[in-house]
Amino acid sequence: MHPGVKPGIVTIHLRGPSVSAIIYNLAMGLLMHNLINLCYTLRKLFLGAGGDMGEFIWLAIYFSVLIWSGINPKDTYTWFLEGLPAVIGLVILVLTYRSFPLTPLVYTLILIHCVILMVGGHYTYAEVPLFDWIRDATHGTRNNYDKLGHFMQGFDPAMIAREILIRKRVVNGAAWRNFFIICFCLAFSAFYELIEWAVAEMSGDSAEAFLGTQGYVWDTQSDMGFALLGAILALLLLSRLHDKQLRHLSLYA
Repeated sequence: MHPGVKPGIVTIHLRGPSVSAIIYNLAMGLLMHNLINLCYTLRKLFLGAGGDMGEFIWLAIYFSVLIWSGINPKDTYTWFLEGLPAVIGLVILVLTYRSFPLTPLVYTLILIHCVILMVGGHYTYAEVPLFDWIRDATHGTRNNYDKLGHFMQGFDPAMIAREILIRKRVVNGAAWRNFFIICFCLAFSAFYELIEWAVAEMSGDSAEAFLGTQGYVWDTQSDMGFALLGAILALLLLSRLHDKQLRHLSLYA
């Protein structure tokens, strides 16, 4: 023993991740490792053995981003809230795939929307790195990733509504159909704002990251404004391509 050191109990402090964190990361690692088999299994189980690689690619991208977003998210509660609509969307697509398959355009838009939700859930909408860089480069005052999300909240549902209205022959005439679609997208955006309000009231301060207002007093109104802009641009830019895919889909219906 070194001179001057009194004998006693030696306490060793181990620093590092907790056991639960290690188990969680191992589970995520195993899921990523078996992602290809998972996608093949899900496609066969829910969609049948037929089809092309498009279904597999869609599922692969979806689950890759979903699993990535769940690995050490900035705020677990926000990750759950933001990712839940994407999961609900997948369930609806699976349940309706055989009875009402959608056009490739609409499936692609849904996937993009899901990815935006998952990325926002991983970082929180106020802290997505790319939009931090855009804020700094433009000398802005806030991270505007949430506005991209609300833009897609009009852009994507507009084409979903358009497909349903056309195929189900709900509204006669393109003008009335477009009017109804824009009204629907605005109503959907307003309804989502009510959901955010309800969640904030029930969760208190823990919902701040989910709301993503960043102190902007007109956040709710601008969210609905971006959804309106998204719906209008979707109808202007994608209607011709959508009509072409609808005609192609009807040939094989």
